[in-house]
Amino acid sequence: MASGQERSELDSRARQGETVIPGGTGGKSLEAQEHLAQGRSRGGQTRKEQLGHEGYQELGSRGGQTRREQLGREGYQEIRSKGGQTRKEQIGHEGSTRSWAAKEDRLGMIRWDMRDTRRRAAKADSAPWTSLEEIVLPRKASRLKSPSSGLRAVDHY
Repeated sequence: MASGQERSELDSRARQGETVIPGGTGGKSLEAQEHLAQGRSRGGQTRKEQLGHEGYQELGSRGGQTRREQLGREGYQEIRSKGGQTRKEQIGHEGSTRSWAAKEDRLGMIRWDMRDTRRRAAKADSAPWTSLEEIVLPRKASRLKSPSSGLRAVDHY
């Protein structure tokens, strides 16, 4: 590690775009170059060298273990017990009702839209249209008030 004066000197050179750390790049600061150099030095290492002997041994030993041995008895029991539960039991009552209500709303809206569309389609099929303008333009208020159409215009004001 560089002393304070050397560090500030190297930092000023790094700001000018010079590579001041072996393995580093021409970064904006000394710290950035050190960080990059450290990351690059690990690139060529094997997994064993990166983890060290103990960490690698631990990984290797887990390869032949069953899921139960890896998790330990308690963790495995917890996973097993949740397997037979319903979604409602797993997440609790409130979380389950909230998501169900949202789903019900979405389904209800879809069903309502479908019913409404079918109703409009049936009405359009039964009406005797003479031209395209009659379909596009709204019907006159006098026709809405007639008892034969089944619809009533109501004034709320």
